[in-house]
Amino acid sequence: MPRRNLRLTIEYDGTAYGGWQVQENAPSIQGTLEAAIRRMANDPAVRLRAAGRTDAGVHARGQVASFYTEANIPPHGWRKGLNSLLPPDIAVRDAVEVGLDFDARRHARGKLYRYTIYNHETRSPLGARQAWHVRTRLDAAAMAAAAESLVGQHDFRAFRAADCERLSTVRDLSRLAVRRDGDWVTIDVQATAFLKHMVRIIAGTLVAAGHHSLGPSDVVAIRDGGDRTRAGVTAPPHGLCLVEVYY
Repeated sequence: MPRRNLRLTIEYDGTAYGGWQVQENAPSIQGTLEAAIRRMANDPAVRLRAAGRTDAGVHARGQVASFYTEANIPPHGWRKGLNSLLPPDIAVRDAVEVGLDFDARRHARGKLYRYTIYNHETRSPLGARQAWHVRTRLDAAAMAAAAESLVGQHDFRAFRAADCERLSTVRDLSRLAVRRDGDWVTIDVQATAFLKHMVRIIAGTLVAAGHHSLGPSDVVAIRDGGDRTRAGVTAPPHGLCLVEVYY
């Protein structure tokens, strides 16, 4: 059979997983998907390549991954078959056959992440797995004002994890939008690429701005100074979701 290349769009709740990437000490999204694909394709060597790795506890609505196969299964058959084998917290939303040169990681031109905050004195049992519970009232307008200085191309070394291994810390944020809808505050962050924990540190910094602990000028100083200790806390992973990958 001829070799084929399949692209999957995947939604998942990352609560029960150690992240996207296969690892020895915890279940992973990649490992769970690969097991189902290998079963359908009867091929133990199948490997998925994703647009990006999500950390433990992080969710996705539009993760993209691709794999090669010689199995003669149509795209809709892959979608239906995989969803019959996958656990309830992972689903394949779409399956498309693409050219053999397509690579989900190399060809990605940008990603949109959304960080969700539940801003109410009382916790939300229904939102507990999908949002950071912040009890004290956030000033969303102050958060939006602080966010403005991070849009564009900047050195984001103050907004990365201590163990981030990227050689360059310059990134280009095309969008950073804060929106309140009742008790829910969302932060949309779109860029060509991200540093480790970058979105979560930005979210923690904007929450500090929403509490008036930091102002727009402070965020500019943090951005230009590059000192991680001056930025906000790293927001918890369960509020973060990979919404879309752009090609």
